[in-house]
Amino acid sequence: MANNTTTERGRRAPKGVLGRLIRTVFSFYPVLLPVTLICILINAIVSSMPSVFMQNVIAVVEETFHSSDWASASGRIFSLLAILITMYIISLIAGVCYTQLMAIITQGTLSKMRKKMFDHMQDLPIRYFDTHNHGDIMSFYTNDIDTLRQMISQSLPQMLISGVTLISIFCIMLYYSIWLALVVICGVVVMTIVARYVSSHSSRYFLKQQVTIARTEGFMEEMMNGQKVIKVFCHEDGAKADFDKVNDELFENSEKANRYANILMPLLGNIGNVMYVVVALVGGALLLTGATNVSISGMAFSISIVVPFMNMTRQFAGAIGQVSNQVNMVIMGLAGAHRIFELLDEEPETDEGYVTLVNAREQADGTLVECPERTNVWAWKHPHHDGTITYTRLQGDVRFYDVDFAYVPGKTVLHNVSLYAKPGQKVAFVGSTGAGKTTITNLINRFYDIADGKIRYDGININKIKKADLRHSLGIVLQDTNLFTGTVMENIRYGNLDASDAECIAAAKLAGADDFICRLPEGYDTMLTGNGANLSQGQRQLLAIARAAVADPPVMILDEATSSIDTHTEAIVQRGMDALMMGRTTFVIAHRLSTVQNSNAIMVLDHGRIIERGTHEDLIKLKGTYYQLYTGALELD
Repeated sequence: MANNTTTERGRRAPKGVLGRLIRTVFSFYPVLLPVTLICILINAIVSSMPSVFMQNVIAVVEETFHSSDWASASGRIFSLLAILITMYIISLIAGVCYTQLMAIITQGTLSKMRKKMFDHMQDLPIRYFDTHNHGDIMSFYTNDIDTLRQMISQSLPQMLISGVTLISIFCIMLYYSIWLALVVICGVVVMTIVARYVSSHSSRYFLKQQVTIARTEGFMEEMMNGQKVIKVFCHEDGAKADFDKVNDELFENSEKANRYANILMPLLGNIGNVMYVVVALVGGALLLTGATNVSISGMAFSISIVVPFMNMTRQFAGAIGQVSNQVNMVIMGLAGAHRIFELLDEEPETDEGYVTLVNAREQADGTLVECPERTNVWAWKHPHHDGTITYTRLQGDVRFYDVDFAYVPGKTVLHNVSLYAKPGQKVAFVGSTGAGKTTITNLINRFYDIADGKIRYDGININKIKKADLRHSLGIVLQDTNLFTGTVMENIRYGNLDASDAECIAAAKLAGADDFICRLPEGYDTMLTGNGANLSQGQRQLLAIARAAVADPPVMILDEATSSIDTHTEAIVQRGMDALMMGRTTFVIAHRLSTVQNSNAIMVLDHGRIIERGTHEDLIKLKGTYYQLYTGALELD
């Protein structure tokens, strides 16, 4: 639903985006941007001046025909040419400067925008990534950013130059002849009507094209991730058919957008040619009839006015064509900027916690004091309203009190859940898919916040603990393993960036991963790419367990941690995990009941409610749901 809303917004012409984009660029380059604008203005104004010099040269030639003073005329003409050459040199320098500065501003803006987006994305809640297509998110950094590049580096400067040129030329036209300027205005009205009609159609399809490009990229990302599944189920033809639908939609939108865009310039160009002919005819007629000229300058009609005016008409029509040609690129850029600003406007993950995790040292009287060095003793630093600070040892005591939760308001997923895990205890969650097992662990690390009830961690309300500190105290091994591009050692160290090589190796041995790592071509220095594509699923899971082990947290969350490991490997991993869980509070989610039999408490969930709880022996004696699962009378689905 969220994606559909975003898509519908993307199809509407964004308002206020251009102003916000300009303010953003100005905030990045408060000095370079004004300098660049000045260079653009100089370049544009000077490009409008040749017609003025042409009028002056023709006027000198006309006077000379009557006076025959060619020597004086030559001097005046050369003076005018010298001024014109000087202005062209200034225009050249201004043009070179603005193009170089625009390159710096454009690439710098894109770099800063990408960084700004990525930094903001790290602050977004997990809910955002659960409700948005990952390929669509990737499109922010590729397609949308690229449309900004085109708009900032090419379209906006060209439109500014053309706009200034139009204003300058029109003022010159009024200065020389209002009659001929009115003829040009009539042509401009026709050009504007045509441009608006064509641009309205092309811009609509350009906006749709922007949306369908993101959808296509999302589809491709999904297909690449699921390529093995596609081949296993021989779904190649179905995948091709699905891609053809998405690709055809992109083709239709792009084809229609470019069809309208490509016809615009020929139409405007021919209208400009007609304007040129009409100005020549009207100007010739006014000359022949000796009509009175109406102008700001007060000059009479002459060849020195009509000929430059014809040149200005062609230049004027060309500038209008340039503006119209860039409109579509600006619309595409604004659509990309609109999507980017939507990402930046997403509400970041809120964190009102004030209890932090600090290194501590125990004094002789048993109290804890904060210390800067690493002591392997952690404490919760709890400031109070009266200015006092108390320190509570991090032990891993987690308790739920009547917790309700809903991903979507009105659709409760967890109902009145109460449980506790004392330090060092192992609590297992058992139940069918969708029963709420993973949801409980998501609440412990505050990926989501509860709707009602309380969760206490070492006696502290979990909402009072800063999220980063809370998560630093937790180790998590998920069913879906994520490995990053880098060496095996770097992937293990991801759990604790300060860990030494020896600590990483010790963690790998604890998880039972050291044996297969040593058999890799370069051991711990073996490079992993593509989410560890060169490893088996079980090996990837072992590395994930080692990564959690090196973090050495007091609380471990194992979400189907052994689901992808064969029976032989499971025995190895189980020994390592038993050692890993020793002395730690552990929450285990598992379909294999053999992995939870030694738990201190087993919670059986059904539709978000705890329906049974107790040890393995207690639940077997109860002969309820767990007993049926254990004996095979009931299967998890």
